[in-house]
Amino acid sequence: MRVVGDNVEADIHPIRDALNMADDLGLDLVEIAPTANPPVCKIMDYKKFLYEQKKKQKEIKANAAKVVVKEIRLGPNTDDHDLNFKIKHAIKFLQEGAKLKVYVFFKGRTIIYKEKGELMLLRFAQEVEDYGKVEQMPKMEGKRMIMFVSSKKFGKKN
Repeated sequence: MRVVGDNVEADIHPIRDALNMADDLGLDLVEIAPTANPPVCKIMDYKKFLYEQKKKQKEIKANAAKVVVKEIRLGPNTDDHDLNFKIKHAIKFLQEGAKLKVYVFFKGRTIIYKEKGELMLLRFAQEVEDYGKVEQMPKMEGKRMIMFVSSKKFGKKN
């Protein structure tokens, strides 16, 4: 098998010799290309290699973007002023890079105003279209009509 490593010159050795070389250096013999002809093994500290790999994975996970979902609740009879107030909040959330879950909650007999709720959500989407795009159009789920809006990427304000 071909043996490679930091303190070893790349050469072809029998398995027994390769294991003895690794033992002499106090390291492990790790097979890295079993399908090659001859197979390739590397002399390295395997525990250190696993540690480094785990550390890199943690770093990648830490740098991954975490999506924040903000909810905005409306009623089917929400007044224009209140709607504008909630739209301002939504724009602020979208500028911060959050995702919005906007829903109209139908309480009791207000379920008869489904069209009103849908129109309100569509108006909401139209008002925030400069800051975010509608991911899911208004859809009824139980007593709620839900719409998702995701942020158009803005730099986070400091």
